[in-house]
Amino acid sequence: MKIGQSIDPIPAVAQTGQVATPKTAQGNAPAAGKSERNSPGVGVTVSESARTLEQTRASDASEVDLEKVKSVRAAIAQKTFQVNPEAIADKLLANAREMLQRAES
Repeated sequence: MKIGQSIDPIPAVAQTGQVATPKTAQGNAPAAGKSERNSPGVGVTVSESARTLEQTRASDASEVDLEKVKSVRAAIAQKTFQVNPEAIADKLLANAREMLQRAES
């Protein structure tokens, strides 16, 4: 886990909005015509709040500055990218403060 990256509380099923096909003991999906009732899988229902959260996360992802990403990639490829250790330390401390505040709430 990276600093500043939150743990994703939404399972992969909720992100796709689809229920995964249950697997048999051999790891394959049940054969066509066989009842899934005997499979060890569990049905999953995705709540409306989970869907809303996923839509919000998808819209947040569109706020990435693609020009900045391209320039940073180019600088890394040209080996001219300079790391600012003070900015990294400041961000680490800010993230730690935020996590502590959440824990206290």
